Amino acid sequence: MIGKRIFEELSAKVGETIANSPAKDVEKNVKALLGSAFNRMDLVTREEFDIQQQVLIKTRTKLAELEARLAKLESSDAEPQNTAEASGQTE
Repeated sequence: MIGKRIFEELSAKVGETIANSPAKDVEKNVKALLGSAFNRMDLVTREEFDIQQQVLIKTRTKLAELEARLAKLESSDAEPQNTAEASGQTE
């Protein structure tokens, strides 16, 4: 019981010492410095990144669909011209 009380007192004293020491100020300064550096880097959050990634996937899918549709339209448009050219040559 006495050992537990001594441990609690010692722990409290160490906590106070750290809170009042220059180490705490250094920690605050480093956090502020890093926060400032990260803000200047124009970093995005993971959530924003994931959202943009989903938008990009949807856009690529739509682009692939439109390219396939265009190719199909171009090939069907070219067939009547080929048929007309072929029939024009036989006349």
